[in-house]
Amino acid sequence: MRYLTFALGKGRLAKTSLKMFEEIGITCEEMKDKDTRRLIFVNEELKLRFFLAKGPDVPTYVEYGAADIGIVGRDTILEEGRNIYEVLDLGFGACRMCVCGPESSRELLRHHEQIRVATKYPRIAKDYFYNKKHQTVEIIKLNGSVELGAIVGLADVIVDIVETGSTLKENGLVVLEEVCPLTARMVVNPVSMKLEQERIQRLITNLRGLIAKDHGPV
Repeated sequence: MRYLTFALGKGRLAKTSLKMFEEIGITCEEMKDKDTRRLIFVNEELKLRFFLAKGPDVPTYVEYGAADIGIVGRDTILEEGRNIYEVLDLGFGACRMCVCGPESSRELLRHHEQIRVATKYPRIAKDYFYNKKHQTVEIIKLNGSVELGAIVGLADVIVDIVETGSTLKENGLVVLEEVCPLTARMVVNPVSMKLEQERIQRLITNLRGLIAKDHGPV
């Protein structure tokens, strides 16, 4: 039996995913060692391998078959646009992708004026403004604190992830429009889905059962 390889987004995503896996009988003791420098962790008994990757890299590993399965936020899936199957909404890590800015920018959105948009997510922003709102915008890619783009006047609005909204509030910004809701998702390599359909389908079924037990049916 070949190994089934998982790429997990580093941080909270990986921690919560591993907890979920444990609840359906999939464990990986090696990953609990906080001092380890290992990059790949193995469960020999179940023929499973795990590795941690930066969020944006997870869909890449999955598309190219270096990982059969990935756990990653929906924002990353939308932004990366890779050839992968999104098979399950894991229901945790809930937040929203939003258009935010000063209250005065609401009119610019309403009248479809040409505006500047700062964001870490140019693909998502472009799709939203061009394909859903049919509004021409200039998109400026930022890597750091995107709120700053609106505060210093670099852009009229920003497109960013909003969890609690407290950072926005503290800086005099508000949510102007919601682009889409976001949660953690499970993605699968299309070839792996054919080769390992039985094992992957069983995993999806078990996780779906766990989510339904915790949050109601999905």
